[in-house]
Amino acid sequence: MYIASLEAIPVSYPEPNDHGAARHLCLVHLRDSDGRQGWGEAVTMWPEASVAVAGLIEAFAPIVIGTDASDAEGLWASLVDHTWWYGRGGLASMAIAAIDIAAWDLRGQIEQRSLVEMLGGARHDSLPVIASGHATMEPMNELIAAVASWVDGGLAGVKVGFGKRGNARLGYDHDRDVAFVRGLRQALGPDKLIMIDIGHAATWDLDTAIARAVAFDDYDIAWLEEPLGWHDPGGYETLRSKTRTKIAYGEREWTYEGVERILQTGTVDVVGLDPGRAEGISGFVRAGRHVEEHGRILNAHAWSSAMVTAASLAASMCSAATWVFEMKPLPNPMQNELVTAPITVSNGHVSPLDGPGLGITVIPEVVDRYRLPNQ
Repeated sequence: MYIASLEAIPVSYPEPNDHGAARHLCLVHLRDSDGRQGWGEAVTMWPEASVAVAGLIEAFAPIVIGTDASDAEGLWASLVDHTWWYGRGGLASMAIAAIDIAAWDLRGQIEQRSLVEMLGGARHDSLPVIASGHATMEPMNELIAAVASWVDGGLAGVKVGFGKRGNARLGYDHDRDVAFVRGLRQALGPDKLIMIDIGHAATWDLDTAIARAVAFDDYDIAWLEEPLGWHDPGGYETLRSKTRTKIAYGEREWTYEGVERILQTGTVDVVGLDPGRAEGISGFVRAGRHVEEHGRILNAHAWSSAMVTAASLAASMCSAATWVFEMKPLPNPMQNELVTAPITVSNGHVSPLDGPGLGITVIPEVVDRYRLPNQ
C-alpha cells in the first residue's frame, strides 16, 4: 500500500477554554491506495500560520504521495531531510508534525494496531489527569471557585494559565497572584496538584520570578511553567536555586535536538512538549527519550484537538518520564464534536486508547463545518 492523497485543512473554532476566542489548527488527511485514512494536526494557533502551514503541507506532496503507507518513520526522516536548506523549526516543523501524526494513524489502520502498540507498549496502566485551563474571571472568590471546580470528578489537580484573555489579571500583580494561589490551595485542599503556567503575555524578569516562586513555595506548587519565557538558561539556573518549586519549559521547542539543548543546561525539571508543533509523534518520542535519560519529567502540551490529544496520550503512555496528563476542563468543538467517542476520564485517570492508529474516529462533516472559507 502507498499513500495516494494528501490534504491540508485549516480550521478555526471558538474555544470555551480560551474565553471563547477563535483558535486555529491545520489538519492533515491522508488516504492510502486501498482507501484507508489517517488524520493529523498542526497546532498553528494563528490564521496566517494555518494558511502558511497548509501551503507547506501541500508542497510536500511529491515527497509524501507514492511512499510506503506503513512507514511513518521513514516519511518523517524524508521530510526532515528535505528542509535542510530553509531549516527545521517554525512552520516547517508544524507541517512535518501534522503529516507525521496522520502517517502514524494511517499505519495503525493498515496494521490494525494502536499507536501505543506501535510505539512499543504502555509504561503506565493509566495516568492521573490534571485540568489545564485559563483563568478569566475578575472577582477573586468567583475565580477561585471556578478553577477549583475543574477537579470535580476526581481529577488530580489543575494547571492555571496566567496572563490570558478575560479579566482575571493574573501574572501582573504580586499580591493578587499570591492571593489567588493561596485561595486555590485552600479550596482544593492539600492533596491536589497546582501548576502555574505564566504563558506569553505576562512577562517576568528574574527578580519578579524569584519573588513569585518564593511566595508560591508556601502553597506547595507542583511546577511553575515558563516564568522566564522559552529560553533563559542563566536566569533559570538562578531561579531554580531560590525555590523548591519545579521549573517547567520546553513546549516552544521545535525539535528533539532543541529539547536536548535545554536539558544539557540542567535548568529544567519538567519538559513540556507539543507533538502538534515539535515534529509529531516521531519528534515527541525522540525528545522523550532524552528527557528520560536526563531523569526529568516529560509533560505533553495536549491543549488542542482530539487528534493531538490522542497522539499525546499514546506517546505519554509509552514514556517512563511522564507523570500526569493534561486535559481541558470545558467541553469544546475540537474535542467533543470532532470524533465519534471523545476521550474520557474515569476516576480521575485516563487510559490508553486501544483502537487502531490514534484510536479515534474523526467525523468529516465536523471538519468541514470548521474549515476556513476557500480552503
